[in-house]
Amino acid sequence: MSVTYHRDGAVGIITIANPPVNAMSLAVRSGLMDAAAAFATDDQALSGVILCDGRTWVAGADISEFGKPPIQPFLPDVIDTIERLEKPVVAAFHGTALGGGLELALGAHARIAAPAARMGLPEVTLGLLPGAGGTQRVPRLAGLKAALEMITSARQVPASEAQELGLIDRIATGDLTQDAMAFARELAGSTPRRTGDLPTPDNDPALVADIKASLARKVPGQIAQARAVDAVVEGLGVPLAEGMAQERAKFQELMQTPQRAAMIHAFFSERAVAQLPEIADVKPRVFDRIGVIGGGTMGAGIAVSALLAGLDVTLIERDDAAAEKAAAGVAKILEGSVKRGKLRADKCDAILANSFRAAGDYAALAQADLIIEAVFEKMEVKEDVFTRLDAIAKPGAILATNTSYLDVNRIAAVTSRPQDVIGLHFFSPAHVMRLLEVVVADHTAPDVTATGFALARKLKKIAVRAGVCDGFIGNRILSHYRMAADAMVLDGASPYQIDRALTDFGFAMGPYAVSDLAGLDIGYFTRQRKAADLHPRDRVPVFADRLYEQGHLGRKSGQGYYIYDADSPNGRQDPALAGLLEQVRADLGITPRDFTDAEIVARYMAAMVNESARVVQDGIALRPLDVDVVLLNGYGFPRWRGGPLHWADHQGLASIVADIETFAETDDHYWQVAPLLRDLAQQGRSFAALNEGKPA
Repeated sequence: MSVTYHRDGAVGIITIANPPVNAMSLAVRSGLMDAAAAFATDDQALSGVILCDGRTWVAGADISEFGKPPIQPFLPDVIDTIERLEKPVVAAFHGTALGGGLELALGAHARIAAPAARMGLPEVTLGLLPGAGGTQRVPRLAGLKAALEMITSARQVPASEAQELGLIDRIATGDLTQDAMAFARELAGSTPRRTGDLPTPDNDPALVADIKASLARKVPGQIAQARAVDAVVEGLGVPLAEGMAQERAKFQELMQTPQRAAMIHAFFSERAVAQLPEIADVKPRVFDRIGVIGGGTMGAGIAVSALLAGLDVTLIERDDAAAEKAAAGVAKILEGSVKRGKLRADKCDAILANSFRAAGDYAALAQADLIIEAVFEKMEVKEDVFTRLDAIAKPGAILATNTSYLDVNRIAAVTSRPQDVIGLHFFSPAHVMRLLEVVVADHTAPDVTATGFALARKLKKIAVRAGVCDGFIGNRILSHYRMAADAMVLDGASPYQIDRALTDFGFAMGPYAVSDLAGLDIGYFTRQRKAADLHPRDRVPVFADRLYEQGHLGRKSGQGYYIYDADSPNGRQDPALAGLLEQVRADLGITPRDFTDAEIVARYMAAMVNESARVVQDGIALRPLDVDVVLLNGYGFPRWRGGPLHWADHQGLASIVADIETFAETDDHYWQVAPLLRDLAQQGRSFAALNEGKPA
């Protein structure tokens, strides 16, 4: 049974057991109603405790019920039933109390938590707001400011802070169950303290206005956060039942929005990307000892990511002096985590003393289980590295390249063990970014692929399988839609207008701000590498080459498309750029024209969707959802739009095809409709149909 009831002396004990995370399923909701009734009618029970078996308290809703018609009993009714009990009930939680799990705890009359417990209301990350009393009970306990911050940020609050806020009454000092039982015995015979009966805090219009303004900057375009603020504010000064009614109305309204559909799509897609038939029953290899070659920004980030996951790491540089410098870089990143409160100082010291070393000799990698190369993005350099690794790595060691673009098959071919070679494309900064493209070469063994995905789980990253081509999934698509942006600049658009139009659309950054962050040298060297394959009608961003030739490399040099200095650390527009663009256009014989923001977005997105369709058709990405996950987690695509192919489905594929055909009237070389996109549009099907393998 998902919920059981029994009594220990005068304490009635309700236990939830719905592994793995005690999700609030129909069986749990029904079981809680039955257990509450049993407790209420048990005359020998003077107080009660709600516990959860396993590793956590209720960690949220049952995701298997998402998208299905709700079935009674509804969670708000369950919580109300518990809150209205005539005998006091203590919620005793450990692990994470999230969403409906926290709302359940708030319906109890007292709360005790394990010291490591965390709690939060993450509904806004799914385009929703708390719908079972979270917007009404949290303000009554924690106050208006804390409630608004907690609900709109989806932040998980540790037990110590939760106690300070008044969300919990005690932190267990010994065994949680025993401490909860003792707490319940203390409360036996007392009148239950119902959160819903507590007074609401006073409204603070200035605070609310500030929070809404901050949300408009932090999460532009998203609606759930603002609706959650409204739900909290409208509940102030009214009885709980009235506040609950308006909360539920807003929750149901959000359930019907495209943003909720997009964020649910993102949620499920991030879980689906690891479900690969080719590794379904394949056991990964052991990877306790990690080697990293290259101590630059990427290599250091990969090393830190592995160290924070509890792995043993050996970092190799070209000589001892470079190794020492790289080790200092790794230590600096870890110390930054300590300063931000993400890592204990003693844990940092233990990692550096026992789990990490840097050396200038490849021989130090002789016993490594998995070696990740993160050196300069040049084929000859990587071939040299893998030739040397082939000579020293132990049999069965996995040899991985972190290349962003290069041919993994060619890299594997310089070794005598191509079955052990794989691409692991991390995104910078590697200890922060969640995406990992697992690039499967022609001869990569299935257990090596499985290990790539197992490593991602260990590092708490989202792994997406990619095939071998120039740029794999993300960078291949990026190179295509960046061409569309560059063509608009050549034809008269300002890079600043393009950046603004796309951030207004929802991107975290515009393409030219991204170039400055990555470094204009990256794009320059990529263009040089691909120059021999250019078609005569390909449009080269001459302006980008001119900036590189002037030494304007972006943030690293203090100037790129934007200027970065003490007055403008985040960048300001460069007035000289207009003159450079004017000269480039004159040299090319281009008469500039104006672009609207809407046209900029239409061209940029059509290019992205079109190349995404080719990537799926070519088998580089297995499904459209793989493309969506890559663009969401590695390229700043707005999560509330669900990914480019989810967005395309909701725009209508026929309309995107029509846009491309219109753009082709002036450039039929670049603008050619991808066959898969055209076929789906003509058949009235969607990209989502390919995720399921059946018509939508």
